[in-house]
Amino acid sequence: MGAAADLPVGGVRRDADALVVALFQAEAARLVQLARWFVDDRTAAEDLVQEAFLRLARSQHRINDPDRAAAYLRSIVINLARDHNRRGLVSLRHRLPADPDDRSAEDHAAADESRREVIAALRALPRRQRDCVVLRYYLELSVGDIAGTLGLSPNSVKTHLQRGLRSLKTVLEVKG
Repeated sequence: MGAAADLPVGGVRRDADALVVALFQAEAARLVQLARWFVDDRTAAEDLVQEAFLRLARSQHRINDPDRAAAYLRSIVINLARDHNRRGLVSLRHRLPADPDDRSAEDHAAADESRREVIAALRALPRRQRDCVVLRYYLELSVGDIAGTLGLSPNSVKTHLQRGLRSLKTVLEVKG
């Protein structure tokens, strides 16, 4: 039964597999960077993205619109990152942190401090505001794409963006 179950029916399974592979090639690096906005450890971010692709591959039969698959994948990554931060995924919790960058402290101290302040400010935002701001300004998604990724209306996305940016401005101006 194993070999027969893997045979494509009318090419549907082969098309779905090709979609997952194409998404991995096109989106994996950006998704790891997206996950890094939510988790501190690069290794954990990579594992979250890998898990997201596994979940996508397992549920690929439910993908009716290949154009929405990237949004679905982004939402999986965001939800996994939330789960990681809330409870900690057991397999990720016991890993050693990734090696730090080999950059010179003198060359990047100011940039690193600014980046830490921005990330801390982002992480302090309410969940929806943070999600919208990161997707808009880091992944450069349109309001419509953010709405599709998070399952919100475009007007809700705009509201969360406005509130998030206002909060970031207030927090970062106080520190600056």
